Amino acid sequence: MNMLICSVDSSATPASVCLLEDDKIIAEYYLNTGFTHSQTLMAMLESVLKISGKSADDIDLYAVNSGPGSFTGVRIGVSAVKGMAYAQNKLCVEVSTLASMAYNFLGNHAIICACMDARRRQVYHGLFRVDGDKIERLCEDKAIAVDELLGSLPKDEEIILVGDGAELVYQSAEDPAIKLAPPNLRYQRASSVALAAVETYNRGKVVSPAALMPRYLRLSQAERERNAKIKQEQDGAL
Repeated sequence: MNMLICSVDSSATPASVCLLEDDKIIAEYYLNTGFTHSQTLMAMLESVLKISGKSADDIDLYAVNSGPGSFTGVRIGVSAVKGMAYAQNKLCVEVSTLASMAYNFLGNHAIICACMDARRRQVYHGLFRVDGDKIERLCEDKAIAVDELLGSLPKDEEIILVGDGAELVYQSAEDPAIKLAPPNLRYQRASSVALAAVETYNRGKVVSPAALMPRYLRLSQAERERNAKIKQEQDGAL
């Protein structure tokens, strides 16, 4: 595929930007400092373009982890890509944050259990089988309690935990077949977003900048608290 893809991830504490040209990663900027993504993301993009000798006009397609993840982080990444793609009149690809982490393990043969911390002993979860250069989704993305997740995992197969919720799940696991991914492969990266986007693009699943949206699995805490307050007020009025 002869095109330049710009991919972005800001769905959790780390943030990264990648340029993939003709199926080759030519530049990637990864930052895991806890700095606010709204302050760093555009500077990271400018840096990878400059050091790779590219400009925004050279980008053919944008890709972004559109959720699940941090409500603020996902919103920042999606908004940044919407703005850049709209200015250049380019198409976009939405990538599941959980699915993108499975692409860290291309070339391996394993079951990847992606887990992002959703607080209160819950995780955002997706399960994938990696078989060389092929990735098969085994369940839809969901928010699930840690204990329920552990009870639903396949038996008698090695399972690798990835994501910022992986350690939480691992600490509760009693099955020796459940392994914790090494730090260099445990978290989402823009390069894996780009690799996932290639397959999505080849299936014709692209969206306009206007149609690009965050994909949350549940309401934010603020929205849940507001709804609870409204319900309490309504109940009190009865």
